Amino acid sequence: MKFGIRFIDYLGSIRERIELTVLAEQAGFEYVWYPHDTFMHNTWVLTSAAAAQTSTIKIGSVGTNPFTTNPAEIATYIASLDELSNGRAVLGLGLHTHKMVEWIGTDASNSIRATREATEIIRALLKGEVVDYQGSQFQWTDQCYLRFKPVRDEIPIYICAFGAEYLALSGEIGDGSLPMITPPESASYMVPAITKGANAIGRDPLEVDISGCAWLSLSADQSAPTDILRQMIAYFGWGLAAEALKTVGLSPDDFAPIKALIDAGKYQQAQDSVTEEMYRLALAGTPRQIIPRIEQLAAQGITQINLGGPIGPDPKEAIRLMGEQ
Repeated sequence: MKFGIRFIDYLGSIRERIELTVLAEQAGFEYVWYPHDTFMHNTWVLTSAAAAQTSTIKIGSVGTNPFTTNPAEIATYIASLDELSNGRAVLGLGLHTHKMVEWIGTDASNSIRATREATEIIRALLKGEVVDYQGSQFQWTDQCYLRFKPVRDEIPIYICAFGAEYLALSGEIGDGSLPMITPPESASYMVPAITKGANAIGRDPLEVDISGCAWLSLSADQSAPTDILRQMIAYFGWGLAAEALKTVGLSPDDFAPIKALIDAGKYQQAQDSVTEEMYRLALAGTPRQIIPRIEQLAAQGITQINLGGPIGPDPKEAIRLMGEQ
């Protein structure tokens, strides 16, 4: 199993997260990921700063989508990052929810088709092709080609996806897949859907790096769940797939009161409404408690554990513990 780490906005400023990234590289992580969420810090700045401050860790932006950013811009971004990082760039293309795109008045109901077409376009641009593309989502002319030569003509594209059909697409076209395994038990739902997409086109599912993102709160002793974890559960829990929540006995209905508070701008009340059962969405505890759960995820087909969320009550200490244990 490969190890990746995901640094969310709640962990601090850009400089603070770059400092954590340097520590993650020193601890032995192979990948670092930054969520590209609407109205959060821009991950293209983060990934560029990370490239300048590190030398071995692979660097990815998660949730870069073809609705808020055209595939032309995504291609030039990832090729430029690859040049800056000396070939360490990876791209997380797609969506984890339609909602954040709909906020700005954009209909993302065609996300599967748009992601497929954007993937085809970006790969062709990186190979130096003239992309005179005529799809259902994008119509380009013969003036669409890169005016510079990328360091690599193939950069790994991981598909961010949710729901059975979208997950299947990631298994069909992705170099990797980036499912949210929140809760971790939902890997039992995510992995078969991804594998089904690969099998449908006669592809070996083992070719797809399934980078499952699990929320983590790690400490040397069994500390209470962090404020950041409560914030994440309150802010994102309502948007998780019913099939995923079902694996730990929860449902979207359990989050309806919290969502109503979020919609009303009552964020503290929303956080206070998070129940003990909802903490099951995360990997929380000591290394001794969490290691067997990661081993179980590997047995279920997760090939890269992508540890995100609060990381721990003390993120620096959690990173050190992960590197050692």
